[in-house]
Amino acid sequence: MARINMATIKPLDEDLVLKAARDCGRIVTVEEHSVIGGLGEAVCSLLSEKLPTPVKRIGVNDVFGHSGPAVLLLKQFGLSAENIAAQCRWLLGERA
Repeated sequence: MARINMATIKPLDEDLVLKAARDCGRIVTVEEHSVIGGLGEAVCSLLSEKLPTPVKRIGVNDVFGHSGPAVLLLKQFGLSAENIAAQCRWLLGERA
């Protein structure tokens, strides 16, 4: 398992993403904003063309954002540590 902090979406560090896909066989992206047009979409685009790899995108789905306490918003949008861990387990095939 590798944890990567991707500082920019453009330019996307293609070599790093491809290395992670080869090393891990799966990719999970997590972003605190819309999954549309974000890091997950950029990673999926790259991998679909160069190295097809299962990807799970975690982020705010196609909904309008709103304000509130950060902890509650993270939980509401599925960005809590517990949900991220559950999604990773699901991607690994641990469907319990």
